[in-house]
Amino acid sequence: MSLSTYNFPGRYSSLSEIAEIVKEKSSEAGLQEDSIYSVECAVDEACSNIIEHAYQGEDKGEILVELEVFAEGIKIRLIDHGIQFQPEKIGNPDLKAPLSKRKPSGLGLFMMRKCMDKVSFDFSPGTNILTMIKYRDTPCCTDLDSNQES
Repeated sequence: MSLSTYNFPGRYSSLSEIAEIVKEKSSEAGLQEDSIYSVECAVDEACSNIIEHAYQGEDKGEILVELEVFAEGIKIRLIDHGIQFQPEKIGNPDLKAPLSKRKPSGLGLFMMRKCMDKVSFDFSPGTNILTMIKYRDTPCCTDLDSNQES
């Protein structure tokens, strides 16, 4: 088991460097290529949401990225000090609705839940923690047409 911690400025230009580290550590965890890509997508979406929603723009905070490689896969924790997110208020998107009728938010969280095996949020005053886990022996994504939460 190995834990690596990185601190990035909350700006979109940080996303490519975060993705490279996630790719490296996911490979180290023994994930297959399609699962590695799914993890990269979930982390990219989560970090983009931190910048856009928690910090409401670039250069207003930092993103702490913790990657833990363990026997069954990888655990990723993203920690920020922005506005608290309320995941219970975000419903699943209607993927069958025409684009013009869809809500402008919620697809990213839905995608994270589908690409990862576990997604959880913890909040304390001034700190938001998103924890995502991907196991080595699970498929890269669950059925995207399903509106079930993981």
